[in-house]
Amino acid sequence: MESDEWIEMLRYTLKRLGIFVGCLLVVWGAVYSGIFPRGFGSSNGLWIALLALVVSAPISWVVLRKERDRASMHVVGRVDRMKANLEANRSQEDTADDSARAQSQPS
Repeated sequence: MESDEWIEMLRYTLKRLGIFVGCLLVVWGAVYSGIFPRGFGSSNGLWIALLALVVSAPISWVVLRKERDRASMHVVGRVDRMKANLEANRSQEDTADDSARAQSQPS
């Protein structure tokens, strides 16, 4: 992975994590102030994390659209390069195989 691609993915991941942490703090405050219901027994922490995940997902989907598109362009370019390299290797093998068969056949 090139350094630009790595930095793009790291930036996207950190922004996504930041949105989740922000939602986690807001949900935590809302649960403990009584706006949202508490979890049952000792499951309150899990309830808060799941609720924060549900809230942060659509926010991230909208807010990070440009970063996600930019990162996916890098991934698509990388996959296309890998496919081209694979096809070039495959055609080299076919050429070598055809020439070896032609040499081994009796005239």
